[in-house]
Amino acid sequence: MKKIVVVALIGMLFSCNSNAQKKAEKTTEKETFKVSKTEAEWRKILTEKEFYVLRKAGTERPFTSPLNKNYEDGTYHCAACNTPLFKSETKFDSGTGWPSFYKEIEGNVAFSTDYKVGYARTEEHCATCGGHLGHVFDDGPQPTGKRHCINGVALKFVPEK
Repeated sequence: MKKIVVVALIGMLFSCNSNAQKKAEKTTEKETFKVSKTEAEWRKILTEKEFYVLRKAGTERPFTSPLNKNYEDGTYHCAACNTPLFKSETKFDSGTGWPSFYKEIEGNVAFSTDYKVGYARTEEHCATCGGHLGHVFDDGPQPTGKRHCINGVALKFVPEK
C-alpha cells in the first residue's frame, strides 16, 4: 500500500505543469536562425525521430544511439544542417546512455533555459538552425567540468580523413 501511495505522489509531482513553466519553456521557436525552414520543409528532410528531437525538443531513449559508443576520430555535426558541433577528442563515456562531450565547438552551439521537467535546465541548440540537441550539466570531466548530454539522433558523425 505504501508503494502505491509513493508512486501516486511521484506521478502527481511530475504531472504538475504551471503557467509559468509554459511561458518559459522554450524561446528558440521565435528566434531567427541562419538556416530556417517551415515545419513541412523540416519534415521532408528529417526522419521522424530526427524531427521529434531536433524540431520538437524530444529525447531519444538512452542506449539506443549507435553514436553513444562511437570512439572514431572525427567531428559530430548537426543532423539537420550539417554544422560541426563537437569534436571526437572531447567525447567521453558518461554512462548515461547518450553521447556526451566535455566541450562544444565554440560559436556553433547555442544555449537557453527550459523548465519542462519542473526546474531549470540548460538546453543546447544548434546555433545555425536552432535544432534541439540535448542539455548541458556541471558534472563532467576536466578540463571543463561540463557534460554535454546530446541525443545521438540529432548528430551526424563525419570521420576524420
